[in-house]
Amino acid sequence: MPKFEWVRKVLILGSGAIKIGEAAEFDYSGSQCLKALREEGIETILVNPNVATIQTDPRLAGKVYLLPVTPEYVEKVIERERPDGIMLGFGGQTALNCGVSLAKMGILEKYDVKVLGTSIEAIERASNRELFKQTMLKASIPIPKSKSATSIEGAVKAAEEIGYPVMVRVAYTLGGKGTGVAYNKRELIEIVSRGLTHSMISQVLVEEYIGHWKEVEYEVMRDYENNCIIVCNMENFDPMGVHTGDSIVVAPSQTLTNREYHILRSASIRAVQSLGVVGE
Repeated sequence: MPKFEWVRKVLILGSGAIKIGEAAEFDYSGSQCLKALREEGIETILVNPNVATIQTDPRLAGKVYLLPVTPEYVEKVIERERPDGIMLGFGGQTALNCGVSLAKMGILEKYDVKVLGTSIEAIERASNRELFKQTMLKASIPIPKSKSATSIEGAVKAAEEIGYPVMVRVAYTLGGKGTGVAYNKRELIEIVSRGLTHSMISQVLVEEYIGHWKEVEYEVMRDYENNCIIVCNMENFDPMGVHTGDSIVVAPSQTLTNREYHILRSASIRAVQSLGVVGE
């Protein structure tokens, strides 16, 4: 039986076209989500315009709407289907941004649709670079020196305070979209100009560059009761500065001492709990 008895019909947002930062892993995870909901006897509705995905197979979803994942189209589906809940974590940044917009526009409240999994507030804490930074500091998790900016002038000022080279990260994006390393003012202006257009809230984070540091990852899962488990920990063969997608990743890590492993394990759990992520 489902955990929440009132959940009878769920809307899942897909990621649409396969693109940088939103590749086929979201199709796979969304397919597994649909299977799990069907096993629980929950009716499913999928919004995904990509007919080439596995999850749009009618044998997986109860109903499939081949529509763009935008607030305007999703509202029409919600109005027609009246789902009890909506799941945003299986469509990449497209679905996350759409969910945040639906909440801010009052559409979810209007039709009494509950967000299942990670809440809107947690999505904003994880996607907004400044909120993420403040959340990590509050949890006593050390982070590189950084400063958020919403303009080229602000980014240039931040870089001068931190010192070149700097890493530019874009708010509300996945997979490193729009990010880059700037070694001087000219490169910074070019990267920030591009990054601001990619960000839903026109925000970038100018951060101390820590290229060549060892890169270690922890896959953490958390439930509604704040229970956490470490699925696995991984170590990148290449150092920071080489994108994870272009690197060799070894699981479990090979060069950490037991003390280092547990320090990082504790930090990863604190980070997930502080953000309020539900799921992975």
